[in-house]
Amino acid sequence: MSDVAKVEALVKNYHTLKSEIAKVIVGQDQVVSQILISIFSGGHALLIGVPGLAKTLMVNTIAQTLGLDFKRIQFTPDLMPSDILGSEILDENRHFKFIKGPIFANIILADEINRTPPKTQAALLEAMQERSVTVAGHNYKLDLPYFVLATQNPIEQEGTYPLPEAQLDRFMFAINLDYPSFEEEVQVVKATTTDVQATVNSLFSAQEIIDIQQVIRRIPVADNVVEYAVRMVAKTRPNDPSAPELVKNYIDWGAGPRASQNLILAAKTHAAINGKFSPDIENVQAVAESILRHRIIKNYKAEAEGITEEHIIKSLF
Repeated sequence: MSDVAKVEALVKNYHTLKSEIAKVIVGQDQVVSQILISIFSGGHALLIGVPGLAKTLMVNTIAQTLGLDFKRIQFTPDLMPSDILGSEILDENRHFKFIKGPIFANIILADEINRTPPKTQAALLEAMQERSVTVAGHNYKLDLPYFVLATQNPIEQEGTYPLPEAQLDRFMFAINLDYPSFEEEVQVVKATTTDVQATVNSLFSAQEIIDIQQVIRRIPVADNVVEYAVRMVAKTRPNDPSAPELVKNYIDWGAGPRASQNLILAAKTHAAINGKFSPDIENVQAVAESILRHRIIKNYKAEAEGITEEHIIKSLF
């Protein structure tokens, strides 16, 4: 099967996938699209939203439709790294035996990741970057595809540990989840207060998703599109000569090279699911907001004047 045929098949399957997810998840079209783009690109995503917006249900449904193994970890202040990674125990023959923790799955939902101390947050870092974990000197490979979707509650900041920048940078997307519209909420209430259970079908296998990830990496990109993405990221750095006044006044730190890499990868996926065989500048702009949102650090002046990350990112186009 040629790459062109694979992209065409992906477009067809993607639309079926969206309608399958829509059986359970009402609305949130943008959020579902961004989660799927990050899975097909081989990245991770950070979901930022208040409780009760069906974050867990959304990830569970996506995992089912993709035919992947799904585990949920609820982060708490007393959670230890071994609770996530697993630990060695002494079996009945007095041999050490490794019991795998919940991190060994294809899709991990790291619920309220800012609830747990840095020591436990860091346990996820190696898994996210290297797709492997090291316990008691032994290295264990994780099953591919591997995708971490972490959630953060933006309102309750009592007793939380904000993610360090190095770890935030590991997430391809930071996705903001808003309240549903009035009509959507009516639909949600109608659907969830009856005894009818919607069932979703599995449309992919793990191997098919790995194949899609490889096809997307093979998609060619014109030099001017790569240069546009790199230029956009450079403009977020206040010390860069190309930085606009808005950035110089309101940003402390800009995005690093990982942002440029993610912009191109996500633009390739965005192009592929829309039936294009090469991304253009519009595809880069479509994914820029979620990729740069958590990588630019505003200063106090920006907070005081109510300047949002979105406003700054839009000024870079």
